[in-house]
Amino acid sequence: MKNSISYLVIAFICFCIAAQAQQNDSLRLQYKQDSIQSKRAVRKAIYGDARKATIMSAVFPGLGQIYNRKYWKAPVIYAALGGLGYWGVNNHIQYKYFSNNLRYEYDDDPGTVNLTGYNSAQLIEQKKYHQKYRDIAVMLGILVYLVNVIDANVDAHLKTFDVSDDLSLQLNPYSNFDNNNKLQAGLTLKLKFK
Repeated sequence: MKNSISYLVIAFICFCIAAQAQQNDSLRLQYKQDSIQSKRAVRKAIYGDARKATIMSAVFPGLGQIYNRKYWKAPVIYAALGGLGYWGVNNHIQYKYFSNNLRYEYDDDPGTVNLTGYNSAQLIEQKKYHQKYRDIAVMLGILVYLVNVIDANVDAHLKTFDVSDDLSLQLNPYSNFDNNNKLQAGLTLKLKFK
């Protein structure tokens, strides 16, 4: 009888310990899930905005800057893309004009005449000139587009950057004489975290 009661007491104690361990495990799991969710929320707050701003700027230039509340950047982007677009289209029209007149110069059709008054060497030179600047305008337009996307991403990331009084940066002049009595001059940069 004593053995059976002691077995029951031991079984009850083991059951209670197992139940407590299971409860602790579930609390740890819940705490771990809460900490994971809070880390995800912070990560989403920081990087989700950056991703959204990047996609918006990639789809429609300037929209990411507007999303980041940097409204003054959108007209700059539109002016740059518009100016480069106008320059590229204008040079393409001139390129086609001189290219067609060069073709008219060499064909045997009496109905097509070179209207520019340039000879063939001058037409080739004009054609190359306008082709060069058309291509430059296209490359600069692509560069402005990429800078627009990168700017939206970086600006969204820097929203959470700490710019408090605890940070300071000092730039001081530096001068020293070396072993040969020659003056060494430069700048020192000190970054202090308080």
